[in-house]
Amino acid sequence: MKERENFGSRMAVIMALAGSAIGLGNLWRFPYLVGQNGGAAFVVIYIVATLVISLPIFFAESVVGRRSRANCRGAMERLAPGTKWKWTGLLMVLTPLWIVSYYSVVGGWSLEYLIQSLRLEFVHNAPEALSGSFEQFISRTWAPVACHLVFLLATVTIVALGVKSGIEKFSKVCLPVLFVLVVVITVYSISLPGAQKGVAYLLKPDFSKVTLGTCLDALGQSFYSLSLGMGIVITYSSYVSKEEDLLVSGVGTAVSDLLFALLAGLAIMPAVFAAGIQPGSGPGLIFDTLPYIFAEMGLKMPWISSIAAILFFLTILFAALTSSVSLIEVGVAYLTEEKGMKRWAACVLLFVLTGVAGVLCSLSFGPLSGVKVLGLGIFDFADTVASNVLLTLGGLLVVLFVGWKMGRPEVFDEFTNGGTKKLNAKCFRFIYFLIRYVAPVGVAVLFVSNLI
Repeated sequence: MKERENFGSRMAVIMALAGSAIGLGNLWRFPYLVGQNGGAAFVVIYIVATLVISLPIFFAESVVGRRSRANCRGAMERLAPGTKWKWTGLLMVLTPLWIVSYYSVVGGWSLEYLIQSLRLEFVHNAPEALSGSFEQFISRTWAPVACHLVFLLATVTIVALGVKSGIEKFSKVCLPVLFVLVVVITVYSISLPGAQKGVAYLLKPDFSKVTLGTCLDALGQSFYSLSLGMGIVITYSSYVSKEEDLLVSGVGTAVSDLLFALLAGLAIMPAVFAAGIQPGSGPGLIFDTLPYIFAEMGLKMPWISSIAAILFFLTILFAALTSSVSLIEVGVAYLTEEKGMKRWAACVLLFVLTGVAGVLCSLSFGPLSGVKVLGLGIFDFADTVASNVLLTLGGLLVVLFVGWKMGRPEVFDEFTNGGTKKLNAKCFRFIYFLIRYVAPVGVAVLFVSNLI
């Protein structure tokens, strides 16, 4: 049997895990949720939810992955042989494939907008001419489908190269570039006239506006952003060597993800306020309103605005790729280890399956807009099922598995590297308490509220 690949270093582990976490959830989802939930108060709750609930679940998934040294399905079979926990593993194989089917559609949108920015279309068109352009594009037939397939092809190509040659190298290059790009955009955004209101919106909390919905949205975002409940952390952790420190890699991933989310907010919200646009504009905030902002600025500073637009949509594309790569890898790991397929063959199979599903999701904004599933369009149905059911259910089952099915000595042994990591041993009692009692309650409340 061929020996499994491992990540080459601690930095490679953090880069890959952070790359899986940092994606459209930070650049696309986080800013509009901040806008819809009153600004800085949401950010504070989001940070607390990440550290108290989501990070312990991240540790739980890391323990399962490295302890088993297997894909999600194989992990549950090895750690709880002959039990029904294997179905949890299978759920966490299918969930990321479900997600990437529509996620790659959004990734395709970012590719299209990068192409438009390279053509300088946001500068050469009047701001009014861009009104409704996003809706016009996604309602077309062939262009969105082609972008979706090109984006997905790029994803499976990176995965086909392997853990070290593909995922690790891509993460090492892409993640630093992402941070540099978002810092550049942040500096540009903050410098705009009127941007200070956007900065204050993000940094000065008003807790009088906080509701239960605000807290649930913050928890859901932290869950979504850290790639929990979708098998990614289990799969990537199975490639982590026994010498690496799970506490360091977990905290490093969470801090990187939080930092990038805050930078994304500072990159977008000041520009939104500078243009006089409502911060709660919803999911279209990036693709519908920011081109308008670039066009508006292009009237006075055409070249600076053009460069900013190119950098911004390049950042979105890179962020989307880092996450889509991790989503596909979960399915590839399952097919290669459980079904004996070659890596390239598994990539081709998943490209076809998720590609076809993604075409249906893309067409749901155009020719298939009349097709409804439980009252929702195909894309919205796929997103709702993933966000409200699959992710939270998967995360809940895993944290219950580690907290109540695995033995405490097993969890301690894995988390502390056999007791050799002294800091981990000191932190273990508190982290294990969060895994066993706090995180399950938080995720259960989120799961039930989503169903309601």
